[in-house]
Amino acid sequence: MRIISTALSAVLAMGLVLSFLGAAGAAADFTLISPTVQNGGTLAEQHLLNGFGCSGGNVSPALAWSNAPAGTKGFALTVYDPDAPTGSGWWHWVVFNIPSTVTGLSEGAGSAGGLLPTGAVQGRTDFGAPGYGGACPPQGHGNHRYVFTVYALDVEHLDVAPDSGGAMVGFFLNAHTLGKATLTATYGR
Repeated sequence: MRIISTALSAVLAMGLVLSFLGAAGAAADFTLISPTVQNGGTLAEQHLLNGFGCSGGNVSPALAWSNAPAGTKGFALTVYDPDAPTGSGWWHWVVFNIPSTVTGLSEGAGSAGGLLPTGAVQGRTDFGAPGYGGACPPQGHGNHRYVFTVYALDVEHLDVAPDSGGAMVGFFLNAHTLGKATLTATYGR
């Protein structure tokens, strides 16, 4: 009887491992791409900030995602600079409550006058206002990484105020993430 119990336990454990690997494989297929931002490339002038000594277009890039994990009920998107000399990085864009039927954002969606999907909310960035804020690292500080991340969520809406900042939204994202996809670009001056 003990041999059967041990064998059954091993089969059940193997099933759990294979189930986990299958879920991890599905999440690994979740991808984020952009026609103007190449993963590992340099941000173009149109996506740089127009302010703080930079003269870019401050236009949010077009983004598209595919192969979201099963059970996705909504999406969120962030753009974060972990290299900003603040001790806590810099949130350049925070968008949440994106409907599960949406698979991308058009160029300029986060910029002044841009169109976000119905129901989507732009949180407050570290520039102190909602909307996309392009890259503009301090002069001579070297290249900074700009991490674009789309989150597949297990909820339709995050229970946060519309003027919430990146850290607050991030707290709730981490509690509801089924999977995420990233692309990272750099810029320095």
